Amino acid sequence: MTVSDNIFHILEEKNISQKTLAERTGIPQSTISDWKHKRVNPGADKILILSDALGVTPYELLRESEEDPGGDVVLKQGTEEYFLLETFRGLKELQRARLLGYLESLRGSD
Repeated sequence: MTVSDNIFHILEEKNISQKTLAERTGIPQSTISDWKHKRVNPGADKILILSDALGVTPYELLRESEEDPGGDVVLKQGTEEYFLLETFRGLKELQRARLLGYLESLRGSD
């Protein structure tokens, strides 16, 4: 899969429209459309913007196939683990740091 294939796979998976992606990223909708129809990839300067907007890692956008997990962990929606990850992603930086500190203390308190 190309980077553009990965983007459109994720858009479909998360039920996000090209218009919504354009609004989230500030990237013109026509540019996003070109990625799909002309099968061109976004520039490197767009990868972090896209990964943030799509809620994925840059690696997920750049990997070449679904079979190339690269150490990624797959979480099923509706599980506690998925809830934790989605909640963590929604936290502000200071909240994330506090939560990580709390988790570290729990890990050490056997």
